[in-house]
Amino acid sequence: MSTIAFIGLGNMGLGMATNLAKAGHAVRALDLSKDAIEKAVAAGCMEAKGAKDAVSTADVVVTMLPAGKHVRLVYAGDDGVFNYAKPGTLFIDCSTIDVASARDVISQAEARGFEMIDAPVSGGVGGAAAGTLTFMCGGTADAYARAKLVLDVMGKNIFHAGDAGNGQAAKICNNMLLGIHMIGTCEAFNLANKLGLDAQTFYDISSTASGQNWSMTSYCPAPGPVESAPSNRNYEAGFAAAMMLKDLRLAQEAATSARAAIPLGAQAEAIYALMEAAGKEGLDFSGVMKLINGSL
Repeated sequence: MSTIAFIGLGNMGLGMATNLAKAGHAVRALDLSKDAIEKAVAAGCMEAKGAKDAVSTADVVVTMLPAGKHVRLVYAGDDGVFNYAKPGTLFIDCSTIDVASARDVISQAEARGFEMIDAPVSGGVGGAAAGTLTFMCGGTADAYARAKLVLDVMGKNIFHAGDAGNGQAAKICNNMLLGIHMIGTCEAFNLANKLGLDAQTFYDISSTASGQNWSMTSYCPAPGPVESAPSNRNYEAGFAAAMMLKDLRLAQEAATSARAAIPLGAQAEAIYALMEAAGKEGLDFSGVMKLINGSL
């Protein structure tokens, strides 16, 4: 078993750190939130008093942070973990951030003799708690092989997407597609309703026809057809609209840098920005149905 520093105990990170502790790893947890630390300790982690205390004896450092600026600060800032890690430490950044930041921080790690991968996740809070996340990893084959032993504890599907930053690229592209699918699915259900076709009937037809997609069959935005979907819990967030908007903005940034046209991605970003402007970004991302049907 390894000594693991886990930095960033938000809704996702807490479940991930807890699963590592349950698997027998010695997990030193660090977060700005005292409440998050208390929950982690209650789940079997140990509290770290700061970056140095967290990583100086760690074999592996896992981070789950809000944005690229936080990743740069935690790793390469004046009090960054690169300054305190022992030789041979493996770094795994599970944050969803811009591709450029991921590649730059990994480059800095390698320049210092460390191995590091970017490994953003998909699967939501439920997947983090259940240990069934999907990880999309970018980095060298050797770093990925080492990291997979840790990621297997927290996830069910672990993919090596190629070089540094490619994990972020895969996550951004996937979530852009998901956002587009969700909006299209909401529009279809809303139009069906306006034309006198109830949600269950439309679901029964379309879910077995060419319009079938994950947003319909696993996460249906219309109340009724899929019992476990947030639409049947007043759109209580599993994956918040705010997080979808963050990913769509990252996609737009990446597309601008790569000179790639993403007109539907740009429109999806604009639609989710309307949810933010209305103060409803805390709803599940399937709650865009309320914007489309006029009930927001």
